[in-house]
Amino acid sequence: MLHSKKSRKIIATVAVMSGLSLFTASCAGTGGPETPESSGLGDIPKDTKGTVRILMENVPDTDRITDLVANFNEEYPDVTVDIESLTFDQMRDKLVSSFQAPDPTYDLIVVDNPWMVDFAQAGFLEPLDDRIASTSDYDAGDFFEPLVDITKVDGTTYGVPFYNYALGYLYNADDLAAGSLSVPTTLEELVATSKSLTTSERSGIAMQPQRGYKIFEEWANWLFAAGGSIYDADGNPTLDTPEAKAALEAYIDAYKNAAPDNSLSWAFDEAFRSVSSGQSSSMISYNWNLPALNDPSGASGDLAGNFKLAPMPGGKQVLGSWSWAIPSNSSASDAAWAFASWVTSKEVDIDRVKEGGAAIRVSTLDDPGVLADGFGADYYEAVKQILSDAAPLSAGANGEEMIQAVGTELNEAVAGTKSVDEALAAAQAAVVKIQK
Repeated sequence: MLHSKKSRKIIATVAVMSGLSLFTASCAGTGGPETPESSGLGDIPKDTKGTVRILMENVPDTDRITDLVANFNEEYPDVTVDIESLTFDQMRDKLVSSFQAPDPTYDLIVVDNPWMVDFAQAGFLEPLDDRIASTSDYDAGDFFEPLVDITKVDGTTYGVPFYNYALGYLYNADDLAAGSLSVPTTLEELVATSKSLTTSERSGIAMQPQRGYKIFEEWANWLFAAGGSIYDADGNPTLDTPEAKAALEAYIDAYKNAAPDNSLSWAFDEAFRSVSSGQSSSMISYNWNLPALNDPSGASGDLAGNFKLAPMPGGKQVLGSWSWAIPSNSSASDAAWAFASWVTSKEVDIDRVKEGGAAIRVSTLDDPGVLADGFGADYYEAVKQILSDAAPLSAGANGEEMIQAVGTELNEAVAGTKSVDEALAAAQAAVVKIQK
């Protein structure tokens, strides 16, 4: 299966958040489960012994990490790495159960960006600042800053970047050339170009207005292009501004006049199929989908090689990410850091990205071997621009609930069951209530 962003269904959100609250309260009153003491070391001795149990998502990127374990064991022969993979919808509940257990299930995890604040504030994650600072030649300043920002909660670092889900503008270059069109650089041009690409045989842009996560993830790029933001400088939501209104009106205009018919419930899979088959000329999606579109043995067939990637109009895009983190009750925190710091090191990151992994370090995208052996210098330059100016959908607590609520209101506006003003007012009120 292609790199497909997980469906963002909220499974028992209320129950999970109640569990977080109850656990925090029990820790305050009793000290909580006894947990192993962390050494806080950065440079972990090569003779360290232990088993690192890791939970990851069941996607190809996990296979790439699994393939690297043998190389890790050349340096740490007495550390066993045991990777469990689950579908996205199963992961959060499993993690919370492990966090609360006196005998935890996991020693190292990957954290989706909407979970970071909740997990950190509940005391579930080990602070990593001392480890990062004392790891030789780690060069944490080489990570793309927007990815690092996600790992920080109240000034403390709780993770290191593993994977980016930054979005960009993916387009069929032949279709644009045939219409004498340029890559759009403004919101107005995005709408106009999408309409101009539309013919009786194809749609100009395959959109993803599915209720919940997908529409918010897509529309927020239009919001940034309109000069808007999800939060102001003080962290207050800004979803009922004139910029937000202009962005949603432009999104609806494009949906009505340039997107495939009857695509109100479309998400990634439908949009990707439409573009790869030539039924649509463009889409807004994850930067690392370009290699999949241009794979001669992939879904695009004879169209492979025609696709290109550009930053979003306006230059700012939505950012999703996974980060490595060590649970505060990890039974093997030193061995866990040995693996996390090794797999995110400069040398190993180069190998991972060459094999199709998503970039996390600036230097990796300048590496001559990556540029020569990877997917093309133009692609990596676009990725560098994208990751240099990107922001997540949620920057506060209860991120999953907030994203779902906003996406529900946006979908209502596209469906026509609410006006633009009504939908944005409801979205603003929901965020204020959820993240107060």
